[in-house]
Amino acid sequence: MKRARTVADTRARWLRANQTDAERALWKCLRELKTVGFHFRRQAPIGPYIADFASHAARLIIEVDGGQHGLEDGVIADTRRTVWLEGQGYRVLRFWNSDVLGNMDGVMRVVRETLGLQA
Repeated sequence: MKRARTVADTRARWLRANQTDAERALWKCLRELKTVGFHFRRQAPIGPYIADFASHAARLIIEVDGGQHGLEDGVIADTRRTVWLEGQGYRVLRFWNSDVLGNMDGVMRVVRETLGLQA
């Protein structure tokens, strides 16, 4: 039986087709973790939110944030979102676009350490 597509599914599909440069670069690196047993989904609907990247098995969400997330409204919304996601058993890592684009080795070191892998 085919599941009906929700608004979140439609939005997630649009976001996957319109990734930022930072999301595209991180996705390339996260896909390589499949070889060591970690599968990530991009723009994954979870409850009322769409996570940039999620490994359901590892209960890890990775968010890549642009400048709007540093504004007061963004900080408040991100805090609410993180609290909800952590309440569902996920750990949430957040990286700035500039960190992903300028320090991918450092970003992936944090991700690998969080997954219990050697950096």
